[in-house]
Amino acid sequence: MFAESEQVDSPARVTLRAIYQGRVQGVGFRYRTTRLVQQYPIYGYVKNLSDGTVEVVVQAEDKTVLEQFFDDMMLTFAANVTDVSVEEIDCEIHFQQFQIQR
Repeated sequence: MFAESEQVDSPARVTLRAIYQGRVQGVGFRYRTTRLVQQYPIYGYVKNLSDGTVEVVVQAEDKTVLEQFFDDMMLTFAANVTDVSVEEIDCEIHFQQFQIQR
């Protein structure tokens, strides 16, 4: 499930997981998320879930970077998103890139 990732001894990272609800599948949400991520030093993935939601898991060494990313996500997708839940999760995997998972 965590392709292109590995366990390494490196600075601690914060990992946040968000679930987006609304009109978020079939509208370029994953692609536009990948483009937005390029502005930040963050890693992880975006994935469509079977219930029609989209999962975004991101890591960074600085939680404020992740918070800014999620603020930008809400600005970018305000017309599509009806609800979002964000939680900090424990993750021993250190992602090496950001990718779309299928």
